[in-house]
Amino acid sequence: MNSVAVPDHPWLLPGSLAAAGRAAPAARVVRRTPRDWLVDGLAFLVALGWVALTWNDSLSADPQVALNAGPSWLNEVDVVIGVLAGAALWLRRRWPVGLAVATAPLALFSVSAAAALLIILFTVVVHRPLPVAAALVGWHLLTSPIYVAIRPDPTMPFWASMAWTVMFIGVLVAWALFVRARRQLVLSLRDRAERAEAEQQLRVAQARQLERTRIAREMHDVLAHRISLLSLHAGALEFRPDAPADEVGRAAGVIRSSAHAALQDLREVIGVLRAGTGDGETASPERPQPTLAEVPTLVAESRAAGVRVCVLDEVVDAAGVPVAVGRSAYRIVQEGLTNARKHAPGAVVTVRLAGGPGIGLAVEIRNPWPVGEAAGVAIPGTGTGLVGVAERVSLAGGRLEHGRDAGGDFRLAAWLPWPAA
Repeated sequence: MNSVAVPDHPWLLPGSLAAAGRAAPAARVVRRTPRDWLVDGLAFLVALGWVALTWNDSLSADPQVALNAGPSWLNEVDVVIGVLAGAALWLRRRWPVGLAVATAPLALFSVSAAAALLIILFTVVVHRPLPVAAALVGWHLLTSPIYVAIRPDPTMPFWASMAWTVMFIGVLVAWALFVRARRQLVLSLRDRAERAEAEQQLRVAQARQLERTRIAREMHDVLAHRISLLSLHAGALEFRPDAPADEVGRAAGVIRSSAHAALQDLREVIGVLRAGTGDGETASPERPQPTLAEVPTLVAESRAAGVRVCVLDEVVDAAGVPVAVGRSAYRIVQEGLTNARKHAPGAVVTVRLAGGPGIGLAVEIRNPWPVGEAAGVAIPGTGTGLVGVAERVSLAGGRLEHGRDAGGDFRLAAWLPWPAA
């Protein structure tokens, strides 16, 4: 036979078939490995060697030497049966239980087939469920008295022969159980290693997804700010077509520069998304992220767009603020100014920064609640800006509050931890 069928229970497979058994259905056929051929060949040679030994002993005239005392015709038939049982060992990997059941009657009288029967029993104990193996072992134990009666050993009494038979079968079963346990341990370790590798790949995929989510959040924050400036200046040009030429020129310049900056930001974000994160591709270096030091530039852009912004800077040692804290503060101010332009155009926006090492950094953006509806087309939004800010503050270990206060103003306030030096 050149192939064996993989059984239904992968935990009972020999080591050479374990990998195929876990991934293959019962009907899949797997070819023998060189190790399987070697083991099967040795088993066949051992069975034939035992047949030759028993045949040689049957020819002995000394009854004290003969291993298989009995009628001469039985000895001749037994040799043929032993050879056939040895040849049947090539089928033991494919049909171990069927082969064991078919050869079970030989345990009643055959001496020449004893080695083949024990090898088949060993295979069943190693590779098949324990209840099936226990039934076959029990059959061999129950037939031992009949075998000893038909094939008595002239050198020892009945009880001694029975004791040796039971002990030999017990040693064989113990060895088979040890091999079975070792194979199961190897399969368990292999499965554990494969699960660990799969979990590592899952963690890598999750890290990639989180990175893309972070990039999407950054894209929302940056582009919402840029596009709100574009919308504000375009709205001014739409409702003031009679504005002086120099004002129209300044507004057009702001629109052009904001559009250029928005396209540049979008190009960088799309580049990062295309570059891959960990597939061996080299991504372009990211532009330095804004920090607390860039807040004045952000305020200047809003003022250039016509937004009235009042800044109260009460930060102690602003140069020593951690980079992550400063970046979060910048994004909070950016979102606050963007929301003010969207929902309260023309209102005075107050930005307050306060705190220091060991105290924390407080960021507050406040503007009067709009009265009536603003003229013109409202700036569209996704409604997820505050959600992103809340997530950012939560990940930093801070607190966030937003909504109308007792005075009726809209207030966006956050506190970020700033460890002491």
